[in-house]
Amino acid sequence: MGTLRDLQYALQEKIEELRQRDALIDELELELDQKDELIQKLQTELDKYRSVLRPAAQPPSQSESSSSQLQEQQRTKRQAISAEPTALDIQDISHVTLSCYSKSARSKELIKDAILENDFMKNLEMSQIQEIVDCMYPVEYSQDSYVIEEGDVGSLVYVMEDFLTYSVPSFRNLQEEVLSKFADVLEETHYKEGDYIVRQGASGDTCFIISKGKVNVTQDESKSGEAVLPTTLSRGDWFGEKALHGEDVRLANVIAVEDVICLVIDQDSFRQIIGSLEDVSSQEHENAEMREQFEAEAAFFASLERTDFHVHQTLGVGGFGRVELVQLKNEENRTFAMKILKKHHIVEMRQQEHIRSERQIMQEAHCDYIVRLYGTFRDRKYLYMLMEACLGGELWTILRDRGSFDDSVTRFYTACVLEAFAYLHSKGVIYRDLKPENIILNHKGYAKLVDFGFAKKIGFGKKTWTFCGTPEYVAPEIILNKGHDSSADYWSLGILMYELLTGSPPFSGSDPMQTYNVILRGIDMVEFPKKITKNAGNLIKKLCRDNPSERLGTQKNGVKDIQKHKWFEGFNFEGLRKGTLTAAIVPSVTGPLDTSNFDIFAEETEEEPPDEESGWDVEF
Repeated sequence: MGTLRDLQYALQEKIEELRQRDALIDELELELDQKDELIQKLQTELDKYRSVLRPAAQPPSQSESSSSQLQEQQRTKRQAISAEPTALDIQDISHVTLSCYSKSARSKELIKDAILENDFMKNLEMSQIQEIVDCMYPVEYSQDSYVIEEGDVGSLVYVMEDFLTYSVPSFRNLQEEVLSKFADVLEETHYKEGDYIVRQGASGDTCFIISKGKVNVTQDESKSGEAVLPTTLSRGDWFGEKALHGEDVRLANVIAVEDVICLVIDQDSFRQIIGSLEDVSSQEHENAEMREQFEAEAAFFASLERTDFHVHQTLGVGGFGRVELVQLKNEENRTFAMKILKKHHIVEMRQQEHIRSERQIMQEAHCDYIVRLYGTFRDRKYLYMLMEACLGGELWTILRDRGSFDDSVTRFYTACVLEAFAYLHSKGVIYRDLKPENIILNHKGYAKLVDFGFAKKIGFGKKTWTFCGTPEYVAPEIILNKGHDSSADYWSLGILMYELLTGSPPFSGSDPMQTYNVILRGIDMVEFPKKITKNAGNLIKKLCRDNPSERLGTQKNGVKDIQKHKWFEGFNFEGLRKGTLTAAIVPSVTGPLDTSNFDIFAEETEEEPPDEESGWDVEF
């Protein structure tokens, strides 16, 4: 037995431990108070926006248990929220004298394209854009120097020139995302005057792009070493591209005539990113065939009118309208989903830009995990979107009826969403409204994303500041208005996993603002139920990191990091892509008019639009 002194010592340790815990609690409470204050400020800002707010839920009776409250929340479809940032007043700068700088046609085109891709500048008049192009001037920075430093007063706009698009022929037809990956692996190498960068006859597996300086290219025709056919290359030129084909014998000398800097990529890095050049050519051929197919399809649907379709039954009802199953009158076995949107509701909620973006993104999306949009129509009161009919039902309905899914079912539908995200992000598009309500199944049980009202093309390495999404799925950086990108989609993927496995999202409150407050506390404050396995919980937490750059899916290997996670171990992604993998849930669909997998909706009562049509019309 311990002595009295030992017991007193142990007691003192416990008291000290309790004091430390109290101090920690005080710190956490202070942090929560600060976040509550921030939330209140955000509330004030959000009140300025006319947003699509879901109706407040009726308070439950005292006899209802907390579990029944969650079930009631799950049975009610959630409405997404959107708010655009307020615009600043622009001061009159008409008296400023502008200086113009000469530049090549290639540089002018580069600057103009960059401006047209910028959210803040793309809506300028073309004459204004041309003035900006004329006024821009070249600036070079040495390695490790600051271009922009935190705390500086911002008075300049920069366009960064990328040699990859204009230099090596093998790079010219590559997508921007692939070029961005090349930029990450290019190594900068320095050479002094007289250095041989390449020697004729030597073996090599690297391609060079000159970023600074000049080189001479010579060829030794005889053993005497006499050089013939001299050529001079300079900034933006390339050499050694044949090494990327696997031809490793250099056919000429390349000698630095002054200090030279080259950007270098080797064959292994090239093939890891894009595969062999032969694979690229094969892919381009396949893409050409697909383009022909899509062009023929587009021509067919362009020839149709809205009156060529017969409405069969309602598939769903949403905030802006409804979705009907329609038949092509002269081909009754061909059915489609017709999304019908009320124009005056769109204008009242200021969603015109979102609707236009939805149309453009969906028409350009050719992915097996995204519902196809074939065409659009309009009349005095409505906009119509003719889409692929997926008769397997909504994932939300199945989750509502089953309560929750096991690991295997959740894994299959998470994988489907992951494939859709990989496609969208490769196009520079973010989705921003993931939830079971926006996932629909085809007749095979494969999942497809639908409702692209909040999707946006932002490009690569860029952010956007629009506040939008379904409250339970909104990422912290959206709440805090820090700017967001595709990493916000991976946050929502983690939330989806949690909801599919448990039946409820990890963050929820009685109203959106309370939900945002809970989200800002972080995923580590959520107590995971036992039904979430260790590997599933680990993946959810890695997807829902507070810091967007730390989330799985946003790092160097992209979605491969998610696919290689232990929770996906053994999953047949190749079978999923080929459509040979049996779906986790195979719905019963007897034919093109079978709507048994959807809820029954009452017929819509005709609603008269406002008297002054011109005040709420929408271009489509």
